[in-house]
Amino acid sequence: MENIEEQRACLESPLLAQDNALEVRKGSVKDEILAEVKKQLLLAGPLVSVNFLVFALQVISVMFVGHLGNLPLAGASMATSFASVTGFSLLRGMASALDTFCGQSYGAKQYHMLGIHLQSALIVMLLVSIPLAFIWANAGDILLFFKQDPEISAEAGQYAYFMLPSIFGFAIQECHIRFLQTQNNVVPMMVMSGFTTLFHIVTCWILVFKSGLGNKGAALANTFSYWINALLLIIYVRLSPSCKMTWTGYSKEAFHGIAKFLRLAIPSAIMLSLEVWSFEMMVLLSGLLPNPKLETSVLAISLNTCSTIYMIPLGLSAAVSTRASNELGAGRPQAASLAVCVAVAMVATEGILAGIVFILGHKVWGYFYSKDKQVVKYVGEMLLLIATSHFVDGIQSVLTGVARGCGWQRIGALINLGAYYLMGIPSSIILAFVYHIGGKGLWTGIIVALFVQASSLAIVTLNTNWEQEAKKATDRVCSTTNSTDALS
Repeated sequence: MENIEEQRACLESPLLAQDNALEVRKGSVKDEILAEVKKQLLLAGPLVSVNFLVFALQVISVMFVGHLGNLPLAGASMATSFASVTGFSLLRGMASALDTFCGQSYGAKQYHMLGIHLQSALIVMLLVSIPLAFIWANAGDILLFFKQDPEISAEAGQYAYFMLPSIFGFAIQECHIRFLQTQNNVVPMMVMSGFTTLFHIVTCWILVFKSGLGNKGAALANTFSYWINALLLIIYVRLSPSCKMTWTGYSKEAFHGIAKFLRLAIPSAIMLSLEVWSFEMMVLLSGLLPNPKLETSVLAISLNTCSTIYMIPLGLSAAVSTRASNELGAGRPQAASLAVCVAVAMVATEGILAGIVFILGHKVWGYFYSKDKQVVKYVGEMLLLIATSHFVDGIQSVLTGVARGCGWQRIGALINLGAYYLMGIPSSIILAFVYHIGGKGLWTGIIVALFVQASSLAIVTLNTNWEQEAKKATDRVCSTTNSTDALS
């Protein structure tokens, strides 16, 4: 009898051991997922605030100008759009190359390289800002060349001229934001952006209403605010103990990193700009529709709504870019893969919740912008499309963040070119002007572009060999470090 019990115990013990191991494994996987969710939320929360506060600077300026009359408002709105297309989108795209370089260097514990990459980026972007500033200085003539209204073009040209110095402050700001973001140092950025926005409100009030400068005062307020934020970031990076290892002073090695930075910065700029330009093109195309005042107003409201809520996926995009690049640089491919899965799940959840809010509030949202019942009704109809576009836009935003973290900017640029200019815009034109669906047709074309973009990025991500990506990250960090060591 004892022998039988002993045999049963021997048979059962391996099974019990396997069950216990399985339970431990399940528990560890759950703990890893929860830990990753926590890491991304701690990153994304402040980054959403930073994105929203920086985005709010231009919106606040236009709101102040709106109280001066329709012509100043139209000029400021056109100048803001012009600045986004010809300057800000390009510089923000170029700065995103630091997501790859700084993020992977930080993960590989090559901390001193973050400062070198930052300096390389600053050199390139300040030089690029010079021809962009020349374009802004001639904004009025350029808009007239494209057959825009002469009065509005003159107002927009004047607004862009007084906002001209802000392009240099914006370039410095974007480089430092990426530098801090990739080392998970985001709360100070949120505090500084909050201070800048409060300063901007007061500055706008003084310069627009009290100084007699009018819309020129709003443009100058933009310049002051971008430079204030840039200077605060510069002071923090140079003096904060948290940046002691990543900022080790100025170095001539930065000049030798310019070529490598450009190899990712140029496709990064193209990738973002192609997307931004397509949305701006929708507003221009809406002016060619029947009843252009209604169509343009509603599409502008829709774009403003979409841009505002997009700050949430944009924060998650930056968070997953940082997490993926850090883990790849550290040689942990499975952790990078987990970060991607968690980010996609989080942004999908956010997209569903936002979509529900849009659908429930679609009958009243228009009243925040207009008292015209026709506008309010049309905005309500557009919100149903915006709910769909926001969900898909969130997915592509996170996957674009993965692309930046991994260094896939060239692939991303090609995908965006095909998605927006071979699929999206042609679909918008056909639906709006051939099938006469109007503004809803234009927005449906954008949804087509977003779906193609998200699907293409998803295919690339699903077919990724993360071990190979970790090796590429190691090679990228080592090659840069070795080249700088050889020069020192």
